[in-house]
Amino acid sequence: MSIPLHTLNDGTTVPAIGFGTYTLNGAAGVETIIRAIHNGYRLIDSAFNYENEGAVGRAVRSCGVPREQLRVASKLPGRHQRHGEAIATIEESLYRTGLDYFDLYLIHWPNPKQGLYVEAWRALIEARQRGLVRSIGVCNFLPEHLDRLIAETGVAPSLNQIELHPHFPQLEQQQADRQRGILTQAWSPLGRASSVLQEPLLVQIAARISRSVGQVILRWEVQQGVLPIPKANSDQRQRDNLAVFDFTLSDEDMAAIAGLARTDGRINDQDPAVYEEF
Repeated sequence: MSIPLHTLNDGTTVPAIGFGTYTLNGAAGVETIIRAIHNGYRLIDSAFNYENEGAVGRAVRSCGVPREQLRVASKLPGRHQRHGEAIATIEESLYRTGLDYFDLYLIHWPNPKQGLYVEAWRALIEARQRGLVRSIGVCNFLPEHLDRLIAETGVAPSLNQIELHPHFPQLEQQQADRQRGILTQAWSPLGRASSVLQEPLLVQIAARISRSVGQVILRWEVQQGVLPIPKANSDQRQRDNLAVFDFTLSDEDMAAIAGLARTDGRINDQDPAVYEEF
C-alpha cells in the first residue's frame, strides 16, 4: 500500500496518515503497534504523558522495518516547558524509547496562563540543532500562539496537531496553519467515543460509495490536506483506516460533511485559549 507523503516546511517528510497510540501501553501496546507497522503505518504518534514511549520504542526496534523508514513522534508535557526541563525531558524520552532521535517532537499544549511556550519552543529548536529531533512542531496552538513563536524566534512549527473531526472541522485554524506554511494534523480524527460514526449523513455517503463511515471521515480529512492519526486495535480496522487513497469524495459530500460542525463540537471542551495540561 502506497501512502503519499507531506513535505514539511523544514524539508522533512511525513506520511499522509499516521497511527495514534494513546492508551496503548505495556506488552499489549507493543504488540498492537508492531501489527500497525506490519499493516503499513510508517508514522507512529506518542507523547510523554501517554506513558508509552517505552512501548513505542520497543515496537519500533523489534518490528523488522528499518528505522529510517519510520517516523516516530512524541510530545513535551506542560509541566516541563522551562528550557532546562524541556531538554532533559526530550533526552529522557529518547532513553525510554531506546532510539537515537525523534523524527517529530511537539509541544503538547500551549498552556498560555503559564506563559512558557516560547521558552519551550526555544528548547525544541536547540534539540533539533543537537540532532535529538529531526522536525519540531506544536499541538493545539491557536493562531496567536503560532504568531508569537514565529515573531520571537523566527522559526515556524512544521506541524500543528489539533482536535479535528466532522463535529469540529476547525476550518479557520486549518486556514491559519496553511497561511503560515504549517501542516495540520488531526487528533481524534474519528471523534473518539462520540456520535460521529452514527451520523446519518456519513452512513448514507458510506453506503453509496461502498466504504465504511471511518474511511469516509478519514478521506474527508486527507482530501483537505489534513494528516489524521487514527488508532485501531484490530488488523482489519488498521488496514481499513489506511485504505483511503484510492477514492475521492465529491465537492458536495465534502461540504455536507463540514456542515456537521457543532458549536459544542469539542470532545472534552479543551479550548487551547484557557485549557492547561501538565
